[in-house]
Amino acid sequence: MTKRRSPWMDPAGSTDSELDDLRDLARSFCEKEIKPHSETFIANKQVDRELWNKAGELGLLCLSVPEEYGGGGGTFAHEAIVIEEQAYAGDSSWGASLHSGIVAHYILAYGTEEQKQAWLPKLASGEAVGAIAMTEPGTGSDLQSVKTKAIREGDEYVINGSKTFITNGAQADVVITVAKTNPEEAASGISLIIVPADTPGFSRGRVLDKIGMKGQDTAELSYEDVRVPVANLLGPEEGQGFVQLMQQLPQERLIVAVANVAAMEVMLEETLRYVHDREAFGRPIWGFQNTKFKLAEVATEARVARSFVDECIGLHIEGELDIPTVAMAKLWCSERAQKVADMCLQLHGGYGYMNEYPIARAWADLRVSQIYAGTSEIMKEIISRSLPKPA
Repeated sequence: MTKRRSPWMDPAGSTDSELDDLRDLARSFCEKEIKPHSETFIANKQVDRELWNKAGELGLLCLSVPEEYGGGGGTFAHEAIVIEEQAYAGDSSWGASLHSGIVAHYILAYGTEEQKQAWLPKLASGEAVGAIAMTEPGTGSDLQSVKTKAIREGDEYVINGSKTFITNGAQADVVITVAKTNPEEAASGISLIIVPADTPGFSRGRVLDKIGMKGQDTAELSYEDVRVPVANLLGPEEGQGFVQLMQQLPQERLIVAVANVAAMEVMLEETLRYVHDREAFGRPIWGFQNTKFKLAEVATEARVARSFVDECIGLHIEGELDIPTVAMAKLWCSERAQKVADMCLQLHGGYGYMNEYPIARAWADLRVSQIYAGTSEIMKEIISRSLPKPA
């Protein structure tokens, strides 16, 4: 994959050279530690546990967490580089973007000093793997209707419920759990609670068999009278969980968009290579007008998506990215990435349907992008609410 420059203005003071060095490090790590082991990850339905430790040793985890908590002291620009390089390596198994860009930031944004000191250094070093448990059987995108309960008894919460589709669920050492501390309320009854995975009553179900992202440990979780200290509550008081989720979901959606546009770029490059090498009817597939026109479409889709996402990254770094705009980015990039995958797979012919070719896995992996972090339909609802009423 051609090396990409990072165009974002970084208020943290990182120079182009520093960001380029990080990109080189991330690319080398993905090429050496991830790409050669992709088949093993898929067979095991999870990455090797040591991968997290190796990434932590190199400083590739929690890059946007302050140095005082063991992180890299950078911004989302640093996280985006790692997300891109993982996508360029064709990997969908390693749940690092959720670990570093989502789980760590819930603790950073809402945790007490004790919670930050307890967990952020471990997340940054790879000693602990993080997950966030939102989705439940039967709830999907309707977070206000979660059934998991966390009822206070003295100085403890007693948690009961189940979760599903949880990324990093099989390997997680700490799970931020969405639960109802007041079951009588909807959004105002939701709280976020830190649950260490070694807590009695917490258990993991099966690692789910998915259409794509087969090397990622997406698991079911169960809570049966799980007791944790009241001090594990995220935020100053109960009932803040829904607001916290809404505040953090834009970064999660931007992470999806970044990965999608990087996937579009690598699919274009892979397909260009294939059509120049593969012959049909005595000439390279590239020689047919249909091939050229289709890849002209793909190149345009990728270029437009890249421009929009780079703008969103810059806005996010400056603290100016609003919820409707990031919903547009997530909607556009997830839908366009699937369109690009479909066109590129078609140009591979029968080989495109074979898992040994990267395009086949990309086609299957990308489908979930229109579902997780808010479905395309939810994104459209968010966007429509922002549209002004004509005078």
